Amino acid sequence: MQSICAFDRIIPGRGVAALLEDGTQVAVFRLHDDSLYAVSNLDPFMDANVMSRGLVGDRGGEPIVTSPLLKQAFSLKTGACLDDELVALEVFAVEVLDGEVRVGVNSEVKASA
Repeated sequence: MQSICAFDRIIPGRGVAALLEDGTQVAVFRLHDDSLYAVSNLDPFMDANVMSRGLVGDRGGEPIVTSPLLKQAFSLKTGACLDDELVALEVFAVEVLDGEVRVGVNSEVKASA
């Protein structure tokens, strides 16, 4: 796990982008209930690293992020695109340890704060 920033630096309801040691870009989201999710920052439809700029919300109780470009919705839990079942974001493990947000360098099962 790699430390990316202090937990309190992420504004609830927003996302931040981080570059992991292996060169992977991730988007980390802090929801209003202080839960954390980490997914690939790469929008698979536009091939642009913009997912951290997406809007967070929920669809039927499922926490989601919508792409800031074409507005596809992705589950923050599974990475699945809710608008195209053939597309998904990679999901990364995320945790808070000693006030620092840490993200798995390789795709792992997601852990929450």
